[in-house]
Amino acid sequence: MDGGGGIMASAATGAMSSLLAKLAELLGEDCYQHQMQRGTRREVAFLRDELSSMNALLERLADADAAAPLDPQTREWRDQVREMSYDVEDCVDEYMGQLRRRSGGGGGGVVGLILGYVGRVREMVSRRGIAEQIQELSARVVEAGHRRKRYKIDAAAASPSGAGVVPVDCRLPALYAELGGLVGVHGPRDELVRLLDDGEERMKVVSVVGAGGLGKTTLANQVYRNIRDRFDCKSFVSLSQNPDIGMIFRTMLSQVKKDECEITGSGDMEQLINELRDFLQDKRYLIVIDDVWSTQAWKIIKCAFGENTCGSRIIVTTRIGTVAKSCSSPDCDLVYELKALSEDHSKMLFFRRIFGSEDRCPHQLKEVSVEIVKKCGGLPLAIITMASLLTTKSDTREEWMKVCGSIGFGLEKNSDVEEMNMVLSLSYNDLSHHLRTCLLYMSMFPEDYVIKRDYLVRRWIAEGFIKVFGGRTIEEEGECYFNELINRSLIQAVDFQYDGRVYACRVHDLILDLIVSKAVEDNFVTIFTDKRQVLRPQGKVHRLSSDCTNAENMLTCSKAVAHVRSLNMFRYSGRMPPLLNFRALRVLDLDGNEDLESCYLEDIGKLFQLRYLRIRASNNITLPEQIGELQLLVILDLLNCYGTSELPASIAKLRNLKWLLAHRVKLPNGVCNMQALESVSLVVVDYTTPVTALQELGSLTKLRNLGMDWRISDANKDKMTYADNLVSSLGKLGTSNLRCLTLISPWSLSFLLDSWCPRPHHLQELTIKGWCLRKIPVWMASLANLTYLDIEVEVVQETLEVLADFPVLQFLKSYSNAADPQERCLVVSNNGFRCLKKLNFVHWTNLMFLEGAMPMLERLEFQIIVHEVKTASGFGCPLDLGIRHLYALRNLAVNIYCECARVEEVEALEAAIQAAVSMLPNSPTPTLRRFREPEMLASTHY
Repeated sequence: MDGGGGIMASAATGAMSSLLAKLAELLGEDCYQHQMQRGTRREVAFLRDELSSMNALLERLADADAAAPLDPQTREWRDQVREMSYDVEDCVDEYMGQLRRRSGGGGGGVVGLILGYVGRVREMVSRRGIAEQIQELSARVVEAGHRRKRYKIDAAAASPSGAGVVPVDCRLPALYAELGGLVGVHGPRDELVRLLDDGEERMKVVSVVGAGGLGKTTLANQVYRNIRDRFDCKSFVSLSQNPDIGMIFRTMLSQVKKDECEITGSGDMEQLINELRDFLQDKRYLIVIDDVWSTQAWKIIKCAFGENTCGSRIIVTTRIGTVAKSCSSPDCDLVYELKALSEDHSKMLFFRRIFGSEDRCPHQLKEVSVEIVKKCGGLPLAIITMASLLTTKSDTREEWMKVCGSIGFGLEKNSDVEEMNMVLSLSYNDLSHHLRTCLLYMSMFPEDYVIKRDYLVRRWIAEGFIKVFGGRTIEEEGECYFNELINRSLIQAVDFQYDGRVYACRVHDLILDLIVSKAVEDNFVTIFTDKRQVLRPQGKVHRLSSDCTNAENMLTCSKAVAHVRSLNMFRYSGRMPPLLNFRALRVLDLDGNEDLESCYLEDIGKLFQLRYLRIRASNNITLPEQIGELQLLVILDLLNCYGTSELPASIAKLRNLKWLLAHRVKLPNGVCNMQALESVSLVVVDYTTPVTALQELGSLTKLRNLGMDWRISDANKDKMTYADNLVSSLGKLGTSNLRCLTLISPWSLSFLLDSWCPRPHHLQELTIKGWCLRKIPVWMASLANLTYLDIEVEVVQETLEVLADFPVLQFLKSYSNAADPQERCLVVSNNGFRCLKKLNFVHWTNLMFLEGAMPMLERLEFQIIVHEVKTASGFGCPLDLGIRHLYALRNLAVNIYCECARVEEVEALEAAIQAAVSMLPNSPTPTLRRFREPEMLASTHY
């Protein structure tokens, strides 16, 4: 894999980028040059030059196809060249592997001579076969070049077949929709009107953002109709991905000057802008700019609107979050995020479209109707499309079940489905090549599968989809890709981290349906489930996703799977297809077999191209010693193999391994050889760990994430030797690249915290579990980059003040079973925790928040001891503990300990908390959990 992060694979160009890099390596590296025959070298040079030209053409064809469908002849040429790139790469991989292995000897003595001779004979035969393959492939490339000229493919890339055809604008029906036929629009319409009609005289721009098909144009039009009579002049214009700005300005002029004299603006952009500015300068105007796709388009359009203090309003709709922020008024948050329809509104729209109302739906169709509505995910366009499709079906449950089951696997086509796909495809076609590839790849995951961000990014990295720009790491670049797909509403965020970053996502069923269709059409992905097979007929399989209970029947043709580069098994049982069937494999993800046996992995060392290996199994899996042969392996993920505790010694041979992810495995000896390592979790250090392994850990200067389970007890006679080496290694790592550290131990690690030098100033996340600190080391508060702290510590007022001084801390989890009878209530003042967003505080003492405390806090989980609140209230502690002062709070969970308290006291406390949160700007709904039920007594016990 390209360690620098260059794009090696693409849905647009197949394996071309990876192949060209390998051909350049063959021609440039001395170790290959002197081993290649002269004729073979000429063939390789020819392949490089010819394929480089074809690669550029494939990229142009991808852009042309996004603008208008390619003609069948051009599409066929493109597909054949892409397939050819995979075949050539397989041949080149085999050839390079032979050249690398040729340098190895056959051993010493007579036996070694004999084995060496036999090996050379086999190699001569094999090399002759590969030379013939290269010649055959060269002939295929020559023929593809001839067809390129014969069929004028370059001309097709310059002017696609449909370029002159102007399609009907799919937004037209939304502009003429009557309010009576709409569902769920009243609430958003009224909210948007409130944002616009606030009495301010300065001009205001409000952005409406949401996925394609969510109803942005419909909403904007309803608001426009509702308030347009309050303005002197108004205009509603719709853009496109490549808008004619001059035409937009002329349309705007014709609408705002409806009752004025004839428009004088010509085709000159500057004159049109000046005419609009002059006319609108002293007018109160309402303008809707629908479907903006880029900040560049908005920068030009906004030139027509000068400073205006007449109460003018502009509404912008867009699918892209960054565009929405760019358009909205900068001094206040005026981005309105349009949400999906609720379940009730979704059903109302669906049943109204088909039957007139839910009451008129036949009984046998009720259950399947609800399932179809659920799959539409609140997307009005999807609901209307499915309703229209179902009106062509008979009223039998079987027919409707077929339609329901087809969602996510390529719906049957009719005019409504085609129109919906056209709307959704606009967002897909607006993506860059590498983002299209990353989105198509997500078709490998089953319907409703929750995909964790880091897992997905590692998969993209292993596939070679990510190219690094600037000073970012390849992981950071991958997260940028992920965020861009979220930003464009193509994937849905389902979980967030403490710092607001999206932790996990899913793909909407209708987007999944679209990308499955495109991925299968391009032979990018092949999908097998128990219900159906989604594959291109007569095509080789490149990326195989299986969600079958019976993997043995997954593919019967071994020739078809011989070229598989990615194999993802989500759910399977019975006998697995042999790994030797998949010799071209780069990515192997075994997710969900409870009966996977270690013997299945015996031949894994022969998968020489493997970059990524992930195993999820509940039983004990032992990796074979042959895993050390996987010299290209970059990611080894065993986090979900809980029975695996030992790694083979050969693991230390994996010099390109960057991620070693496992659940409590022994630190391997020879780890100093693994200089590419960036993430290691979770390794166990105990009395069986060689001291040298702990010493070598400090040499891994690229290590960014480390998780360690320290099992050296105080009673161990070699404890100080191990301790000194741990301090030394972590000291070295802390001054290199270490960003995240997890330390788990049942015994105190105070020897490390007290003597850690030099300080780990790059550290961003720190977790310490297993033993309780008596106090926080003062130096820890000087860590200028620490945003996450999860620690068990005895908290008194002094400790709380030390924690408050952490300069950029955003997440704090603090817990302890210890209790100080002198500390009935700890006070959080307004002098610290300036950046804290999430607090999980589990201690046997209460917290009280003063005015201005924790100004950024959004999520709070803590516990309250009721009888301590009663006692502290005598010293000025309010019953709600000052929760009303946490103005940024969005989520509150409180564990209420009721022992030694009366029911009335508990109820009074709960009422005080409810009243406090009701006064907060975000009005969060608190989760209140009682522990140890209050006593039914006449007096309070202390």
